[in-house]
Amino acid sequence: MTLTVPGVPFPLAPSDATPWSVDPDAGRLTVTAGPRTDIFVDPAAARGAEAAGTLNAPRLLGRPPEGDFRLSARVGVAFASTFDAGVLLLWHDERHWAKLCFEYSPDGEPMVVSVVNREVSDDANGPVVSGRSVWLRVSRTGGVLGYHASSDGQRWQLVRLFALDAPPDAALTVGFEGQSPTGEGCVATFEDITFLTTGLADPRDGS
Repeated sequence: MTLTVPGVPFPLAPSDATPWSVDPDAGRLTVTAGPRTDIFVDPAAARGAEAAGTLNAPRLLGRPPEGDFRLSARVGVAFASTFDAGVLLLWHDERHWAKLCFEYSPDGEPMVVSVVNREVSDDANGPVVSGRSVWLRVSRTGGVLGYHASSDGQRWQLVRLFALDAPPDAALTVGFEGQSPTGEGCVATFEDITFLTTGLADPRDGS
């Protein structure tokens, strides 16, 4: 099963079809994340069963065209519990992935958070957001992946630049995720979704 999402020129496959809905007239994608759903491999749990991490959050992913790209969306979340989030996700496999989140912090503030997983996850806080939505963008320019955030969808603040090594047979996919690691679930929406087959000339110049 695949879904057609407005603004994305390739099909996206859900990890679980139930939580996802598409409103083509409004150009809106909605996900309802269930209780205690997340994608995270705790770096403090380097051994034992917990090292497998939690990988049960609903994902919606597709394989972009070869070459450079940018995927952006205005992300809104009905925050209820700590770490509730709407996410843009880059995914090779269960050990090699990265996510850019609009997330509810332990201090009760919406903020931009990025995580890169190479066997285990790191966790980096970005800017606090005033409001209940923010524009997020993921990009690939050559072998470099980029994360940016914006308050208006026009001027972009660099959150992170990185490379994501993966086995040669693990193709990169890109898409969306919703999560509620500590709560009873949350709803995230993705609007103004845009996909471009161009990279970034300068990831630090605000464009």
